[in-house]
Amino acid sequence: MIGELLPLHGIGGRQDLPVPFGLAVGGAAVAVALSFVVLGLAWRTPKYRGDASGKPLPAAITRTVDAGWFRWLLRLFGLATFLYAMYALLFGVDRLTNPIFGFVYIVVWVGLVPISLVFGPVWRTLNPLRTLHLLFCKLLRQPPSKGLLRLSPKVGLWPAALGIFAFTWLELVAPDRATIPVLQAWLALYVVITFFGAILFGDRWFATGDPFEVYASLMARLSPWGRRTDGALVVRRPLENLDGLKAQPGLVGMVAALLGSTAYDGFSNSSSWIGWAQNQVISMTWLGSAALTAFILFVLVTYSGATLLAGRLSDSSRTTLPGLFAHSVVPIALGYVVAHYLTLFILEGQRTLIYLSDPLSNGANVFGTGLLAVNSGITNHSTAISVIQVVAVVCGHLLGVVSAHDRAVALFPRHKALAGQLPLLIVMVGYTAGGLFLLFST
Repeated sequence: MIGELLPLHGIGGRQDLPVPFGLAVGGAAVAVALSFVVLGLAWRTPKYRGDASGKPLPAAITRTVDAGWFRWLLRLFGLATFLYAMYALLFGVDRLTNPIFGFVYIVVWVGLVPISLVFGPVWRTLNPLRTLHLLFCKLLRQPPSKGLLRLSPKVGLWPAALGIFAFTWLELVAPDRATIPVLQAWLALYVVITFFGAILFGDRWFATGDPFEVYASLMARLSPWGRRTDGALVVRRPLENLDGLKAQPGLVGMVAALLGSTAYDGFSNSSSWIGWAQNQVISMTWLGSAALTAFILFVLVTYSGATLLAGRLSDSSRTTLPGLFAHSVVPIALGYVVAHYLTLFILEGQRTLIYLSDPLSNGANVFGTGLLAVNSGITNHSTAISVIQVVAVVCGHLLGVVSAHDRAVALFPRHKALAGQLPLLIVMVGYTAGGLFLLFST
């Protein structure tokens, strides 16, 4: 994250684990492997029905959520929050007391995860650029779905995957990333590309080209809320909700970018990497860019290779398998986000809410939070934090194994379903051990 604010791994470490680190890693890998065995014996037919499942919510709740006034209330809240943050970006001082840094790197980037888990795909309505595009279309009396050009289905989520790479590069690699000019330049490019993409291709662009909306939508697939195929607002099991994620071009690239960038975040904070990189003639920016790209490509290649090999072992069609199994990587990405960013979100989230009362750093107290202090009591529980980090990574992989198994028994011949999953299991065990090593790098 923004190293000037808080060292990511400053709370909790190997020495804080209640068991030796090697035993924790080995136990985690064994737990993932054993889950595969148990599922193979007890879960022989697919149990998830994706978007066709779900128990309808009471009619009053559905009417309220679908009401035009309620949607506009959310849209205007999202737009007002965005404009307030832009006020701090454009007119605030270039110091870390400017709330725009915490707003972008903490409230939006990290905060999208709990918002999406608790409320579902609400970001589609809160998205301020969607609202601006909708108002623009109403002014021109044009339907928001109408664009100047037709967006090819082959484009898929690749624009959003590239956008995630661009943002994580800004967050983790870019020099002076916690300065106003750098953040202004990146956000200006993001707004221009996203808004004019919507003008060219209609509002469908947001669901395929806006990295934050696509990211939030993926995480919302792990919430209990969703829409059934008949349009009803329903509650369903989170993994069943996840099962409804449709394969499309760029989905594998998107999950690889999320998982690879989070893994690089842990690696980039290790003393061995920092010490080696600082002694090279090549700049840290170039080295960091290359390492970030390498981590994302590593996830892309290993995951795609495992699914293609799974198709070969199960005598199934292989070319579409990476996209069909990509949903199983989403819980793993969620586990990494929790493990890496939980303490950052709690501590720097408080600081950001305090700074938001004073957008220009001139002593204002707009929301009455300006005089509050950060409650840092969580720093006294390093052992609990370390355990939560391990549990988050392991649970993410266990949920990924369950999702992959259910999809495998639905796609593969029954007598070869287990054999077909072996490559994916090996990759997930490797991700588990590697993820823990990177998380607790010293």
